Amino acid sequence: MIWIKVALCVLVLAFGVGIGYLAGSRSRDRRGFFSQLADLNERYLSELEYARKPLGEFLSAFPARGDFKRTLEEFASSREPKLTFSYLAAEEKTECAGYFSMLGRGDALSQKGYFGARREQLAAWKAASEKEAKAKGELYMKLGLLAGLAFVILII
Repeated sequence: MIWIKVALCVLVLAFGVGIGYLAGSRSRDRRGFFSQLADLNERYLSELEYARKPLGEFLSAFPARGDFKRTLEEFASSREPKLTFSYLAAEEKTECAGYFSMLGRGDALSQKGYFGARREQLAAWKAASEKEAKAKGELYMKLGLLAGLAFVILII
């Protein structure tokens, strides 16, 4: 009988921590999106300086993943990014759409100026999203653990 209670307690704790992990996924997705956007900006600036591959070839070679990869694929096919992610604020969606609309437009000098100027804001978004993901991720994991412990107390 005691082994059943112990096993059930372990399962309840694992479930609580798992729910906490899933609750923090929104902030992790946001962090990943802005991290990849900042990385894309740096690589594109480097690309403008040296190789100057066609935009479609550059975007297909970029090692994106998750939501950002889908955004790049949609942009490469239709030249219109679909930023329908719930973790982006309305202002961020507008800014990101403006960013994507400038990819491949104009001469290399004007693009270097635009994307060089965007470097600071992208770095700020990246830093803020990393800070938020760390804080919220830890908070939700701890809350999940505490909820699991509360259920364990009820079981015992």
